[in-house]
Amino acid sequence: METTQNRTAIFPKGDKAPADYFSGTAWVNILVPKDETGHYSVGDVVFEPGCRNNWHTHPAGQILLITDGEGYYQEKGKPARSLSKGDVVVIPSDVMHWHGATADKSLTHIAISNITENGPVTWLEPVTDEEYNNVNQQR
Repeated sequence: METTQNRTAIFPKGDKAPADYFSGTAWVNILVPKDETGHYSVGDVVFEPGCRNNWHTHPAGQILLITDGEGYYQEKGKPARSLSKGDVVVIPSDVMHWHGATADKSLTHIAISNITENGPVTWLEPVTDEEYNNVNQQR
């Protein structure tokens, strides 16, 4: 079945993201697993409505390029930022944060992740329903 997402997507959906790191359904298409220097990878991530990833950090930062939909980015202890097509998020090294879709719309972004000897990401605990619902109610 073709949906609006399928017709407007820049890249195919990819593989279902691991449930260990996401609440809800997300799809990850790794576009560049590791560049020739070994310093970064690039992936396209589709969050279905209501999906978000766990709290996490990046040892050498990350950049998100929002290509479709609506969602949020939140650093621990700070208000959430609304995201929509055309937004860019520059995530500093070792800052605890999460990102994902709104409760009623999907979100798609390109993630450019720097890679260190410790890898590109350190996964932490899930974003609770209470934390996520508070962000959605502020919308």
